[in-house]
Amino acid sequence: MSFGQAASRRTRDIAGAAPCPCGSGDAFGGCCGPLLRGAPAPTAERLMRSRYTAFALGDDDYVAASWHPRTRPEAVDSLDGPRWTGLEIVDIEAGGPADTSGVVEFRATYTDAGARGVLHERSRFVRQAGRWWYVAGDIG
Repeated sequence: MSFGQAASRRTRDIAGAAPCPCGSGDAFGGCCGPLLRGAPAPTAERLMRSRYTAFALGDDDYVAASWHPRTRPEAVDSLDGPRWTGLEIVDIEAGGPADTSGVVEFRATYTDAGARGVLHERSRFVRQAGRWWYVAGDIG
């Protein structure tokens, strides 16, 4: 399973003052919330975190919109996906505001049918026309 292929279909609202699901320690309203509403991600890491949050909240539209059109599947449907429970950023290569590409390695924990699991992925990102896009990931 790739993080780009699985999500949680439990779409729910989250208060702006609530802790952000991405685990940054910031409030949702000052972290991933603005990105999920359309603000551009300033770095590959921020896009990664916002994509995790979208997966955790079941926001398939954001997941699809943040996926590079060249590699995006025809549809993102997370109806039967796992429940995402935590994100740990392991490594970051480039992906800053002035870069054109970056890699974010992460571990995302989940539960699925009562079993716990960890997805370990190195995600590749590109920045084109001032916008970061998720391209693909390699499962580790």
